[in-house]
Amino acid sequence: MSSPNAQETIRLPEPRYDGSVSVEHALFSRRSVRKYKNEPLTLAEVSQLLWAAQGITAPRGYRTAPSAGALYPLEVYLVAGKVNDLSEGIYKYKYHDHSLVQTVTGDKRAELSRAALHQGSLSRAPTVLLFCAVYERITRKYGERGYRYVFMEIGHAAQNVCLQAIALGLGTVAIGAFRDNEVKKIANLPPNEEPTYFVPVGR
Repeated sequence: MSSPNAQETIRLPEPRYDGSVSVEHALFSRRSVRKYKNEPLTLAEVSQLLWAAQGITAPRGYRTAPSAGALYPLEVYLVAGKVNDLSEGIYKYKYHDHSLVQTVTGDKRAELSRAALHQGSLSRAPTVLLFCAVYERITRKYGERGYRYVFMEIGHAAQNVCLQAIALGLGTVAIGAFRDNEVKKIANLPPNEEPTYFVPVGR
């Protein structure tokens, strides 16, 4: 597994908090899109998508998606294939300072596509968001019911990304079918992080 020698922090552009597309229009327009133009995303677009997924919205650390007990079990990774001013690789989103840290070098979209039962949208999209869960953050308080809360939260966060994509003129699709162990190996995930959802994004 290739991984960078030094974990350089990449500061993302500040997210916007208003836009020209209404929530109603984004809801009406949301569809699953599996084919994308062969065009890169900008770092500003990536910034906005990651903020929509798990960005900080209050001094106390509250985020864009609700979380049971404000325990926030989700971790989000950016799989970058074609992003202006960003090298190919996998990056962990650091919500506390709205930045990225590269965890894997090289374009891993094709490998992840094979691990996801050869779903082509993962290899065609210029970027993919990978949602992971650290279950013990919630189960240590809520027990077995905590798993249900994690899945609810993933749904909230992924829908945020889908609606934000519409507001940016982009297309997305949500993917839950993949071989977990293969994804963990390709993405070099820590042992306590479990992959739960892919959201490819492109034009």
